[in-house]
Parts: sequence; C-alpha cells; structure tokens
Amino acid sequence: LKDNSKEIFPVVDECGNVVGKATRGECHGGGKLLHPVVHLHVFDEEGLFFVAKAVVEGIQPGKWDTAVGGHVDYGEEVADALTREAFEEIGIEKFQPEFLKAYVFESERERELVH
Repeated sequence: LKDNSKEIFPVVDECGNVVGKATRGECHGGGKLLHPVVHLHVFDEEGLFFVAKAVVEGIQPGKWDTAVGGHVDYGEEVADALTREAFEEIGIEKFQPEFLKAYVFESERERELVH
C-alpha cells in the first residue's frame, strides 16, 4: 500500500461548506476534522445490492460497506468525486446517480460528511 497520509482533503461544516483543508493523516488521526466522502449504492437488474469488505489496513477493517466509496479531494466537487471513485473501484463510467442524503458519520478516529 502506498502512504497517502499527506493527501489533502477539504474540511467542511455540517452543511458541506469548505472551511479549511487538512491531510488524510490529520483527518483520520483522531482529530475528527469533518471531511466529505461519497458512497454509491449499486444494484443490478434484479435488485441485488453490491457490497465490498473493507481492507484490513483501513479505518473500518473487515467490515462490509458500499461497493463504491471514497474521499472528496480538496478542490473537487462531490459529483466529480463520485464519478472518479466509481471508475476507480468498479470500472463504471456511465451511470445516473440519485442523491439520497448527506449525514455525519463519526467513529473513534474520524468524522465524515457522507454523501
């Protein structure tokens, strides 16, 4: 795995307004800086829901999660991050997402504004 602790994320308020920036390491290091992420719920033609098991080295190791999920980079729009993550993680390029909601997720190590 590459060391991406220096990757830059936007720090946001609970409405999604950018109020600063911080590294991945700062966002995941226990300081609980609120940063935006995207998740895409993927269903097939029969209505089956795709999930993925988180890597052992991650924030929520070994837990089941959406098939597509990732961070919004500093300066990137939420919709662009979703398109990028969908291609990077499962190779889809043409899809029409439906926005469900945004909410704050908090764990022992981090806070995320999930879209």
